[in-house]
Amino acid sequence: MSLRDWWKKLTGSLPDASGATPPPVTDPEQRQLLEAKLGHQFQERSLLDNALLHRSHSFVLKHHREVSNERLEFLGDAVLGLVVNDYLFQLYGDSSEGDLTKMKSLLVCRSRLAEVATNLELGNHIRMSRSEAATGGRRRSSILADTTEAVIGAVYLDGGLPAAQHMINRCLLMNCEEILDSRSQENYKSRLQEIIQARFKHPPRYRVTSADGPDHARIFKVNVTYNGHPLGEGEGPNKKTAEQEAAREALATLTAQDDLLENLATPPNP
Repeated sequence: MSLRDWWKKLTGSLPDASGATPPPVTDPEQRQLLEAKLGHQFQERSLLDNALLHRSHSFVLKHHREVSNERLEFLGDAVLGLVVNDYLFQLYGDSSEGDLTKMKSLLVCRSRLAEVATNLELGNHIRMSRSEAATGGRRRSSILADTTEAVIGAVYLDGGLPAAQHMINRCLLMNCEEILDSRSQENYKSRLQEIIQARFKHPPRYRVTSADGPDHARIFKVNVTYNGHPLGEGEGPNKKTAEQEAAREALATLTAQDDLLENLATPPNP
């Protein structure tokens, strides 16, 4: 059984209450424009439809949650990791495992995947509930990033690994060196503040936890929190550098823990 046949059998076994499968997301012209941006024309159109189906839409229509794009997101995440790892391994033959890991994290972080989704205008095509859309769901970085991974999973199922590699190279890895250079020089503290304030209107809090060593070689340690939640810790020869490191760790934490940002509104249990 081919991957496409397997997926069709799986989704076909999960109809909604009326027995109907989810309607297509886009009209033919919109689909062609999106496929052109992806560099892949789908043989099984329902795969792309499914990749653009947010769980809020499934809930409203009383579909099984598995009909949403979450399973494709799971698959796409694995495919993305493999393709990016292979790309970096081949391109940076002299880099250590640690350096390759840092480069990968810059290329597949939530903000980068959301940026890819914005370039593809995926937000315009995602099916979601009216309430989700009304609260800015089409611009929410977590939804956009997850949808990017779901689309990668759909391309993989439809065309195999070569098709997925082509799409990832075209949409995410083009100008890879310039992207890595610009992102490695970004102001992590500013990025973290933008993310937190966009959601909660207040900035995160930085606190020096220690300053050890002689005056000419002090090491500062700083932690960053929001509403009592610890987000990251960093150290450096001065307070500014330590704050940047703490913010960098906080951004990595927010990327790794999808639900953490949502939970910041409520103080942690004492």
